[in-house]
Formats: sequence, C-alpha cells, structure tokens
Amino acid sequence: MRASALLSLVLALVPRLATLTYAAPHLIASQSVAGVISVRRPAVRPPKPAPATIDEKKARTLFERPSLLVKTADDDAWRVAPPNGNLFDAEISDARLSQQQPVAGTNQWTVEAPITFEYKVREVPGVLDPASDALLFGFIDDAATLEIAKARPLKRVVVVDETVFSLYGDAIEAYFEHHGVTTKLLVLPTTEENKNMELVLKIAEAIHDLGIDRRLDPVIAIGGGVCMDIVGFAASIYRRRTPYVRVPTTLMGYVDASVGAKTGVNFEAEPGVWKKNKLGAYLPPAITLLDRSFLATLDERQLANGAAEIVKMAIVKDPELLDLLAAHGPELIEHKFQKNPYASADAWEADDAASRVLYLAIETMLEELAPNLWEDSLERLVDFGHVFSMELEMALVHQGDEKLFHGEAVAIDMAFSSVLAHVRGHLEAETLDLILQTMRGLSLPVYHERFDSPLTAEAIYERVKFSQGQKIPLPAAHGAARLYNDVTQEEMDAALALWKEMCA
Repeated sequence: MRASALLSLVLALVPRLATLTYAAPHLIASQSVAGVISVRRPAVRPPKPAPATIDEKKARTLFERPSLLVKTADDDAWRVAPPNGNLFDAEISDARLSQQQPVAGTNQWTVEAPITFEYKVREVPGVLDPASDALLFGFIDDAATLEIAKARPLKRVVVVDETVFSLYGDAIEAYFEHHGVTTKLLVLPTTEENKNMELVLKIAEAIHDLGIDRRLDPVIAIGGGVCMDIVGFAASIYRRRTPYVRVPTTLMGYVDASVGAKTGVNFEAEPGVWKKNKLGAYLPPAITLLDRSFLATLDERQLANGAAEIVKMAIVKDPELLDLLAAHGPELIEHKFQKNPYASADAWEADDAASRVLYLAIETMLEELAPNLWEDSLERLVDFGHVFSMELEMALVHQGDEKLFHGEAVAIDMAFSSVLAHVRGHLEAETLDLILQTMRGLSLPVYHERFDSPLTAEAIYERVKFSQGQKIPLPAAHGAARLYNDVTQEEMDAALALWKEMCA
C-alpha cells in the first residue's frame, strides 16, 4: 500500500482509535519520515499501570481480571473482553472494569470511566433576530441530528430574569412565535438573595410539565450569572442531566458565569447564615451564545460588576489585558463595552478596545477552566478575589442598600489581596498602584469597612477547611500571579492597615 493511501486509511479510522490500539496495534505507525511511513509489529503489551501504593499492591496480589469492556457486532451487551479474543470488529469502551480480591473470598470491582464533555461558547450578534436559529439549534453539530431536531415539534422551557424580560420580553416572545416553538416561559427574580433551591425546583417542575426531549430540547436561560447558575443546577438534577443553553445579558454573565461548567445556589447553613454556591453541580451548557448588544442596557454599576472578573484575569495572567484596562477602563464603562463610533484609531487601537478586552477575558478564562473543568485540582488562579469576598458578600446579601454585587465584593478582595502581596514582598509598589488605579477607572470599589481582621481569619479558616490548604492566588508581577500556602494573620493585619491608608 502506498504511503499516502495508508495515511488516508489511518485518518479515516481515527474514530476507532481505541479499537486499533488494543486490537490491531501493528497498524499504527511507529515513526514517520518525510513521505515515508514505517510500520513494525511490536509485541502486544498491557498498558503500564500507575505506581500503586503499598495497600493497593496488597489488594491486587491475590487476583485481578482483565478490564477491557467490548461490544461485538452480533451482541448488544457490553462484556469484559476474554483473554486473547479477536477484538478487531468489536466496539471498545473507554471505560474499564477490573476485579480484585482484597481479602480471600471477597470481591472488589473497580470502574474507570472517563467523562468527556464538549460545549461551545459562540459570539452571535442579534441572537433574538428571528432570522437566526442559533438559539434553537446552535448546540447541534452534525447534520443528521440537526435534521431530526428540525423535523420534530419544537418545545423549550425558557427562563428569563424579570428585569431582562421588562426590556426584551416582546423580542423574546416574538422570536419563539416566529419559529413555532411551544414554550413554557418562566419570568423569575433571579437575584443573589433569591438564589436558592425554591427557584431550582420551580424550574424543574416546568421542565417536567412541558415534557421535553432530554437531548434535543435544551432549557434556555436568558439573564445574568445568577439566572444561569440556577437554570444550570435545575438542568443538572432533572433526570441527572438535561441540556441547557446560556444567553448572558450582563457583563458578569458574559465573561464569567456563562463560560464554565459550575452551577449552583446558596445554602442557609444555619438560620440567617448563608453560604455562597454550596449546593451545585458541574454541568456545562450545550452552548453559550454571546450577544454584546445586551450590555448596552446595563447601568454603570452592573458594568463595573462584570468588569471585576475581567480585571481578575488581567491581574493573574495577562499583561496585555491589564494594560488595555488601565488605558481604556473609563471609556469601556462609558460606552458600555460597545464599539465607540466617535473614537479615533489611536484611542481605540486597530480594532476597538472593547472587542479585544472581551476576547481576552473569555480566552484567558477558558484557558484556566478547560484543564480543570471539574476542579479536580483546587490550585486555581481564577480563585483570585474569591478567597475573602464570599464572606463579605454573604454578610451583606440581605442588607438592602448595603448589599454588594458579586463583582464588587471580588474587587474589594482583589484590592486587599494586592496590598497583601506587596506587604509579603511579591509585588512592586508601581504595579500595586497600577492595579488599584485600573480598578478605580472601571468604577469598582477598592475598600469596605466591614472587611476586617476577624473576616480575614474566618475566610482563611473556611479556605483551609474546604480547599485542603490555603492555595491563595496573589499577584506576583505585572499580569502574573502565583499560589501561596503560608499567609499569616500577622501579614494580613499589616496589609489591612496599609490597605486602609491607601484605599479607605
């Protein structure tokens, strides 16, 4: 067989790579040189196991069976593959099932089942334009599934924040009417103080009543971060996994809440004491649809609230983003992150600063989230600003005019944490000043009198209790941060004094 023909065959068989790896390893090229593919037939060896602990070695000394799970063409059942069986025509699962006898006469089964999720974050200008069907079918990739979905009667549960509905309700209803969709429309007060199981169950009840297809009729959330968190959690618990679509209408939702996998609601741990997002699940949306035009209706406080999550990513990992925010922050807030038709090319760079800032905010966030989507590792740079802020935010969530938005609490945390980094010797005074001035330029608060020594002590206690150590992200340079585990109360108290002097 010519090299080009063999290469074409290998590419065609990529979807069956697991089958080839176990059943026909001699067909996989061992090395290639310009225009030549050499093939050798190695001895088939079992994969080398990860180093086992002493206890694991004892558990496996008595007995262990093969773990490969296969399904053959003439059998619809999955079975453990027999030794030396012919697997070339079999479907091979990525999961493994092994059996051990840790103690003579007793059995133990070990399941290894990798879970892979794919979800999309897509910019869609005019998402409510009836000419666009992205809101209905944007989550579908393959033509065959799309044909099936379009041939069925369309049904959607649509959850809309009540403020958003007051602005866009007519457009939302007209969109679904144009496409002939039967909807169960829920207009809910999706605010932080209402972020609880009551709303989750209300959404689950609507899903049940409408009787949607659990794969082709995703629930749609149109609103801010709280709305998307609540809808996502409801979708995660209704029949274990119901697909949903996010349409963020706030800047916080646009750059933060809409692009990850986390869902959740607040939890009243004891009467009057609320803990943020303690109940939740990891279930990414089928797709997030980003329409920047929604941001044009936000007021300054809501824009600043979302800008906190953007400046977070700038501080911990992106010098370009930090410089853009420092140079254009007030303009971004003033023009609501829309393209400014009156700005000169010098003022707004080759494209416009808003587009570049939003792009970098989402790109850097996804870079950090994708390798750790389920938070298997608790060492996360994106926790910057979220170490102390949750205690402050929850203390004020039911305090009326004193309530802080999430981004405001995060900004106060980031300002203090930057001062703390300076006190510890990680951050130069010049960079600290740049960070504080950038946040002020974005209309963010940088100080709060309720943020005191007992609050920092409580936050560190909670952090260590639930995160297996401090793991505190602190800025360490211009657009860079590191994780630390040795922050002392004395250092935090010294930072509190300097912070008050600089920011109160």
